[in-house]
Amino acid sequence: MSDNQAPDMELDQEVPQQDQEQALIHDLETVSILPLRNTVVFPTNLLPLVVERPASVKLIDDALMGDRIIALVALKNPDVQEPEPTDLYDVGVLVVVHRMARERDGGALRLIVQGLDRVRIREVVSTEPYLRGTFERIPESAVEGVELEALMRSLQDLFRRTAELSAHFTEETVDAVLEAEEPARLAYQVAANTRMTLQGRQDLLELDDVSEKLRWLIDLYMREIDILELGQKIRDDAQSEIGDMQRRYFLQEQLKAIQRELGEDSEQVVEARELAERIAQAGMPEEAEREATRELDRLSKLPPAAAEYSVIRGYLDWLIDLPWTTATEDNLDIDAARRVLDEDHYGLDEIKDRIVEYLAVRKLRQERAEDHDAQGNVDHIRREREGVILCLAGPPGVGKTSLGQSIARALGRKFIRQSLGGVRDEAEIRGHRRTYVGAMPGRIMQAIRRVDTRNPVFMLDEIDKVGADFRGDPTSALLEVLDPEQNSEFRDHYLGVPFDLSQVMFITTANMLDTIPAPLLDRMEVLQLSGYTEQEKLAIAQGYLVPRQLKENGLRQSEVSFQQDALARIARDYTREAGVRNLERMIGSVCRKVAAEVASGKTAGALVGEQDVPGYLGKPRYFYEVASRTALPGVATGLAWTQSGGDILFIEATKMRGHKGFMMTGQLGQVMQESGQAAFSYVRSHAADVGVDPSLFEEVDIHLHVPAGAIPKDGPSAGVALITALASLVTDKPVCGDLAMTGEITLRGLVLPVGGIKEKVLAAHRAGIKRVCLPMRNERDLDELPDQVLQELEIILVDRVEQVLAAALATEGYDSGKKKKQQQGACQG
Repeated sequence: MSDNQAPDMELDQEVPQQDQEQALIHDLETVSILPLRNTVVFPTNLLPLVVERPASVKLIDDALMGDRIIALVALKNPDVQEPEPTDLYDVGVLVVVHRMARERDGGALRLIVQGLDRVRIREVVSTEPYLRGTFERIPESAVEGVELEALMRSLQDLFRRTAELSAHFTEETVDAVLEAEEPARLAYQVAANTRMTLQGRQDLLELDDVSEKLRWLIDLYMREIDILELGQKIRDDAQSEIGDMQRRYFLQEQLKAIQRELGEDSEQVVEARELAERIAQAGMPEEAEREATRELDRLSKLPPAAAEYSVIRGYLDWLIDLPWTTATEDNLDIDAARRVLDEDHYGLDEIKDRIVEYLAVRKLRQERAEDHDAQGNVDHIRREREGVILCLAGPPGVGKTSLGQSIARALGRKFIRQSLGGVRDEAEIRGHRRTYVGAMPGRIMQAIRRVDTRNPVFMLDEIDKVGADFRGDPTSALLEVLDPEQNSEFRDHYLGVPFDLSQVMFITTANMLDTIPAPLLDRMEVLQLSGYTEQEKLAIAQGYLVPRQLKENGLRQSEVSFQQDALARIARDYTREAGVRNLERMIGSVCRKVAAEVASGKTAGALVGEQDVPGYLGKPRYFYEVASRTALPGVATGLAWTQSGGDILFIEATKMRGHKGFMMTGQLGQVMQESGQAAFSYVRSHAADVGVDPSLFEEVDIHLHVPAGAIPKDGPSAGVALITALASLVTDKPVCGDLAMTGEITLRGLVLPVGGIKEKVLAAHRAGIKRVCLPMRNERDLDELPDQVLQELEIILVDRVEQVLAAALATEGYDSGKKKKQQQGACQG
């Protein structure tokens, strides 16, 4: 079915209008039912219909032969092809067929029907050849009064407003709807001209109270008017915007014409002239100036409204704003620079010496430049290097980042820092090509432009935490930045011209060097920053941390004072770190508590002594229990290197009856497991040498564990500690409680050198260890240790396992190795 008009039809029959429809309805007992798809007919309304189904055509033919009255009922599902009684709504409308026309092919019928009354189908009495059933009329209920009149007027006003906002209402339609004087007729006329869903039309038809129908339509039209008004506002805004653009364009053209008549230049010409002057004053190298001039020529030929105009203008601004020739003058006063470095940081002599060396070289090169020029020795392959590329590697909290700021202050240069942690896109370093929308230079050139000098101190923080993914490898892009042979012509993808980075002092920081690619690491001068001793921490706390925390917490020096033993207890019992970051945090916590008491008037100040520390910070967080842990046989103290410095490591072994052999636990890596196997094989093969019956290993199982089990561990440096723990277990002799050790072992009993000696020895010193057993070939690493540590520790240098066991178990007959500090070799504690 469809309500479309088909022009090719033949007038078959026209039934004249009669006035007796209502009388006929009273005489009807049953009525033919014509299902409607996607359509609901309202009483009093005229509606064109197209009938195509043979059963429906038969129904119309029979109705025209009789009283011409049928019932139109909507289908619940329009997709049903052969409707059943259950597919129909219960409420429909009795209509009278006024006109009928038949298509020339004799198939479809075109009807004009008029709604009469609402009816409810009570029962379908027949389904062939079409539906026919009994019905009952549903009267309309309306209470005359002021409220009904107000509802009618409101609906009329809303309909009139909708017609003004909508384009598909004709004046004839509006007049016909507004002429309705009866409330029900008005409701049905408005509903017939309103866009609604099928369910909405059916719901309106089923309402008995005319007032409810009017209210339902008023709510619908209020929502419709809101939508139409919003749409009209959007159209008006768009039209206004277009109008403003056209008006601006016309005015600009008129202005150009006036300027031509007056002999004046346009804004575009003036802007191009200003850019040309800025390019000439920027001091660009030849290639960059040539590229800028070429882009300026393109810009002058484009209209300002063109999309590429703003892109070229932004590119030229970037080129012009770069500090091609702007540089800060270095402070070459070596004594003053040393003073600044000492003011900002305690210790770190190696780093300070390197900066002083750099300044000395710069000073001599400037003073003797004329002498070198007179000699005429020019290297055409390798250019003179002016910058320096340092990598400060060390555990967290030792002052790597703040050291960069101190270096800049000592040199009199500007400082800028870029964090590379988590950077995964190569374009972050080299920028995006200008073919991309929103392209920008990389972080390097952005920072150079922001600092406005070509020779800043540039810190690349956390270079060991750079990532890589499908967007590229940023470390590969850094190869050019950090290579003194290449960075004099660094090309950013966005700029496309070389920029000289050779005068920049690049300083990178890292916690560990293993994750830095070897080619990148090779381009940097690595300076190791190890952890601080307890005495160094106390000096830093007194000279730097306490004054800074007093200032940050609003305290005066007279209001809080820390005794030396109090700071020592905070460093020993409340922190376990190579640096001083947590130590400063604990000092700040004490200062805040004192500040709270001072602010509340409870005290005028506080002197923090050793016994007062738990009252401010609570119970101690860390304990060193080396002696108690090694009191039983089978436990040895090893030394380990971690990203946060060094630490002590306990190796525990136990035996039980069985035949399963040897097992290791503690989340150990492959290398450490192999070290454990080698240690077990050595002890088993040398059982007689340590005074153990070899048959013991056939009767017992041995379990070796390395706490803490949740922390992954790997590396060969625990070999001597593994052998010592196993030898202590099988000989039933406890290991000396004041001894810690590190070193790799072989099956032949050799002790090989390992790395991280400084960090490991400092960790032993912090833990209260008195003797440390090290490989003989690591003797050269002892020069890096502070004198205080060497004075307070006995260093035992060994090259054989037997010497380790002699020192650890006081085994007679073994040479106890070379002692760096001559003391009695017996166990202590």
